[in-house]
Formats: sequence, C-alpha cells, structure tokens
Amino acid sequence: MTPKSTTLHATDTIRLDAFLSAELGVTRNQIVQLIKQDAVVVEGKKISKPGLKLKIDQEVTITFPQAKVTPAKEIDFDVEILYEDDDLLVINKPSGLTVHPAPSVKEATLVDWLKHKGIRLSTISGEERHGIVHRLDKGTSGVMVVAKSNEAHEALSAQLQDKSMGRFYLAVINPPLKDDMVMVDKPIGRSAQNRLKMAEVEGAKEAKTLFKHLALSKDEKNELIACKLFTGRTHQIRVHLETFSRHILGDHLYGIKNDKLEQILLHAYVLYFIHPTTKERCQFSAPLSQAMQEYLEKYFEQEIINEQLPHTNFERHFDISAS
Repeated sequence: MTPKSTTLHATDTIRLDAFLSAELGVTRNQIVQLIKQDAVVVEGKKISKPGLKLKIDQEVTITFPQAKVTPAKEIDFDVEILYEDDDLLVINKPSGLTVHPAPSVKEATLVDWLKHKGIRLSTISGEERHGIVHRLDKGTSGVMVVAKSNEAHEALSAQLQDKSMGRFYLAVINPPLKDDMVMVDKPIGRSAQNRLKMAEVEGAKEAKTLFKHLALSKDEKNELIACKLFTGRTHQIRVHLETFSRHILGDHLYGIKNDKLEQILLHAYVLYFIHPTTKERCQFSAPLSQAMQEYLEKYFEQEIINEQLPHTNFERHFDISAS
C-alpha cells in the first residue's frame, strides 16, 4: 500500500512545526516524529529542523508513514480503575506489571491491557501510542494517569515537565533516616558497574527527591517514609536512597542481599494534576498493595500509620516551598 501524502502552502512566515501542527491538528511532538522519519519536504528538500522558518507560499509536502499496529498479548489480569472519563484514566498499577513492551519482556504489559480496553491514541507519525504519561517500575505499585486523547496527553505531559503534576510515594526503608526530612539533589545516569542499575553520575540528568519520616517500626529498625519527586528519572527514589546508604525493603537490585521479601515496598500513593478539559485540580490516591498493607499491620503501630496516611492532605508532610 502506497503511503498517503499531502501538500500545503505556507500563508505566513512561521516555524515549520507550528505551521504543520496547526494545519494538521496534531501536537508538535508528532510533527517532530514525522520530521525525524524524513517524512517532511519543503520545496523538494527533506527537512531535519522543526524550527525551520517558512516563507510565504513555500510548498510543504508530508508523507504519512504506515501505522505500526501490533496485536495485544493475551492478558490474565485486570487493573483497578480509580477514575475514568472521556479524557483520561487513573489506575492503581499492581506490583509485578511492566508498563511498556520490550524485546526482553515476554509477559503481557500495561500497554497490552490498554489495547484490550481500546485505548489507542491517533497518530500521524506511524508509531503506536497508548496514552502513557509517566511510568512506574515493574515492581512499584500505585497510581498512574493515562491519557485517552492526543489533547489530554499533550496537556498532562506538559504538566509533568513544568511540575504542576505532582507525585508522592510511600516506602519502607532500612535503616531509618537520621533527620525528619532529607533532600537529595544529585544527577542520575546509567551505572558504569552494572548496566541494570542507575547511579549518581556527575554531569548526568538533574534529579531531586525529598524524603520525609512518617513512622518507625515497632523495633525501630525500619521506617515508613514519604517521598516527593521533583524530577522523574529511572529508579530515582532507589538511587537517591542508595547515595546515603538507605534501601527499600524488598528491593533486590539496590537493596540488602539477604532481604527475603518478594515485593519491593514502594508505592505511588498520591498523584495530583490539573484536568486537561475542566481545568480543575484533581487528586487521586491508590490503595496500598496487599504486601505493603500486611507488612505495615505486622511491624508498625497502626494508630500512628492511620494518623500519617490520610491522602486528602498528604502535602502537609512536606515544605513544598523547598522545590
């Protein structure tokens, strides 16, 4: 099948990506993807720069790649839906579920589950898109938001970048923090010693996390903490804890070797953002995983836990001005 193409003429002096975004009714990110695939030609020449300034009446031809649609794997699980409307889906991702397919991932993923639900964003650049705005590691449970339209995806992704979207995590660590609150602001990159791990790497991407004491275990050896993310790097919480010799229980990559817990006690607890359509502030909380709930009930004073975990005002634990 021959790919479809269309030809447009600039009506003003304007950036190429802005012109095509307006003319085609899609996001600039999709235009960038088209340009990367050599699918955009201006006056007969392939263009590599989205910011090219067009002149009046210049001819722009776009050749749309064939859509790459892969079938969903069979799923034998379901995912708890916390909220859903025409624009977005808020879920409680279970521990052990990988978000994105990859050659190394043999089992069904969250994306496969979304395919079965019929959530496939429209795209002109050929790649499959399923509304994933932010990720959680395979072992991490908790709240995630998924966009159901290109407009919602663009708006939520922008909030993730400008930090008007916020996330709070819970973790059980060993040993406890020395102070009530600890800020870590250290760059994170791929570990040179172990390619499966991330590490503090000079000159790598900026990363910033705030840790807050919530409760000590009955024997005072372990601690429930809250974590506020100011950036979203791979393994960020685990790496930043490792920089001052703290580890999450059940973490077999960064944690203690003789830790016998099967599930990492790390949970994305609270997520807040501005709704892309109503413009209202939304906040959602994901119930704790069974493993974390049972651990807290067994090793912590429930009265203290119940005082610390109400999600409606969880931000009270942090001095948000520290951002």
